[in-house]
Amino acid sequence: MDDLKTQESVKQKYAEAAKRIVEGGNACCGGGAQLSGCDPITRDLYDASQMAAVPPDAVSASLGCGNPTALAKLAPGEVVLDLGSGGGIDVLLSAKRVGPTGKAYGLDMTDEMLELARANQKKAGVENVEFLRGTIEHIPLPNDTVDVIISNCVINLSGDKDQVLREAFRVLKPGGRLAVSDVVVRGGVPLKVRKSMELWVGCIAGALEEKEYEEKLRAAGFEGVEIEPTRIYQVEEAREFLTAAGLDADVVDPQVKDKFLSAFIRATKPEKTECECPPGCVDLPCCN
Repeated sequence: MDDLKTQESVKQKYAEAAKRIVEGGNACCGGGAQLSGCDPITRDLYDASQMAAVPPDAVSASLGCGNPTALAKLAPGEVVLDLGSGGGIDVLLSAKRVGPTGKAYGLDMTDEMLELARANQKKAGVENVEFLRGTIEHIPLPNDTVDVIISNCVINLSGDKDQVLREAFRVLKPGGRLAVSDVVVRGGVPLKVRKSMELWVGCIAGALEEKEYEEKLRAAGFEGVEIEPTRIYQVEEAREFLTAAGLDADVVDPQVKDKFLSAFIRATKPEKTECECPPGCVDLPCCN
């Protein structure tokens, strides 16, 4: 039930964000003006050339914490999947990088965001894109479908991250790559402080501790796991938010120093290995 509540909460927030964009507003998902924290996190993630390559509404609807398209090494002809594609900015940028022989999928569970993303696709005139409705816990694609999975600060929002990573592993081709931006935590943080900082950074609590993230990736079957910090969040940036939440920023500072960060997370699905036949097995093709 908690996972469903988390999913519905995320869905509601992103639906509201999409509606604000359509109505000419901004997508900030803070809990009101006094607790608004999205702008410091989402700004300056894309350079001028990237913003010029997509419709303004795609930029406005970006609620991520990084820029996976800048960090993922995409090649012409590859198939890319963006988990939690929102207004479509990372999908559209990826589609341009993989070119007409490649394809970019965007997956989102929010009808309003999908509608906005498809409108942005039409405005951008990009044809090698398909937006899918569904959850990142149950990806509506067959096994071994995509070369690269990207995501921008979305996996941390899931209530079942193990299932998300298993699904990502399933749909990747052998040798395929996971290249996502996400929020992670380094070490222990008092629960009340952790929740407040996560609300500021990601609009809803759920960031994994760094080592736990690595363990979950390996448990799902990934290898070559790397977590590269791209931004470390400082209390001074969140002072107004924390004060509104009833916390003393000066007291919180030493408890969270260098512990909350956006990171680029890389991992690879192993290539298929030669069949290893157990003793006496004759049923597998390579055992004959």
